[in-house]
Amino acid sequence: MQPLIDNARTFGQRPEEFAKLAEGQSPRVLFITCSDSRPVPAPVTGAAPGELFELRTAGDTVPPYASGRPPCEATTTIEYAANFLGVQDIVVCGHTHCGAVAPLVRGNELDPVPAIRDWLAHAADRPAEADPDPVDPALAASARHHLLAQMLRLRSYPCVESGPAEGRLRLRSWCYEAHTGAVLEHCADTDTFQAL
Repeated sequence: MQPLIDNARTFGQRPEEFAKLAEGQSPRVLFITCSDSRPVPAPVTGAAPGELFELRTAGDTVPPYASGRPPCEATTTIEYAANFLGVQDIVVCGHTHCGAVAPLVRGNELDPVPAIRDWLAHAADRPAEADPDPVDPALAASARHHLLAQMLRLRSYPCVESGPAEGRLRLRSWCYEAHTGAVLEHCADTDTFQAL
């Protein structure tokens, strides 16, 4: 913890770098990723303060949009980014070795952790067949399947739905490889993940 405290102490000693941030925010990207400690948006993208609007959820899960019911934090964050901040890109970034996707793949019993169980009920269904990926047979391809399911959900949000067709919003599906640090992007034309 001490290195984190030391950095926090020195971080605010450059007020000239942060003065413009007091005037407001205008991030161009909403970055949705997992709460996991490994896919940290700023180091992965090189973003400075004010450049990313972030949403971190267990398993980079995008809950279904449901009008008429109280919205959850994820829904309100997406709506705020798209409607009020006017982000130009939304990146949904899944990752390998995901502790939220693992119970879906392995069919783990989640009754001892009901909040996690209920949250993951928003996630993709358990894959029908075994994951063929040689790096992590239990999770890598399943993480990509899960990621694409979250992107489909995101596309159904009213605040996102028309954006790509109108040319005001780009949607990107990234997969961070926790074991290499590489980032792959889904290519819709070939339905494959390619290195950025």
